[in-house]
Amino acid sequence: MVNHPDVVPLSEAFQELDDRLSRRFIALDPKGYFLIKVDHAAAELVLEHYGNTIDEKGLAHDSETGEVLSCKGGNGPRQPSAVYRGFTAKQVGIQLTEGEGSQPLSCLDHALYLGRELQKAEVCLKAGTSYVQD
Repeated sequence: MVNHPDVVPLSEAFQELDDRLSRRFIALDPKGYFLIKVDHAAAELVLEHYGNTIDEKGLAHDSETGEVLSCKGGNGPRQPSAVYRGFTAKQVGIQLTEGEGSQPLSCLDHALYLGRELQKAEVCLKAGTSYVQD
């Protein structure tokens, strides 16, 4: 196969597309946000849900204290409202979407994001590598 100077390799094109899509505006889910962790000692994926409220400017506030939540942390340790644990992304996803009680998701784009991130975390769990949530 001959490389043409004007043709972008497929992996680069995929990365450019992913980067562009990551920069789009996304409204915060009013039901809260999730932190995904890999517990290598227990061989489990851990999904923690944190509730928040969204104000008229689109800022997330701690549901209990009313403080604006910083993307960089600094709000002190918060306690999750729910914790989901499982060996696979599918197992955690089913707990999240088919479990007892009210669903902690209200936005489809949030659900898609969590599915992608749980898959990435599962790959890291199987490979024994560290996971960083996007």
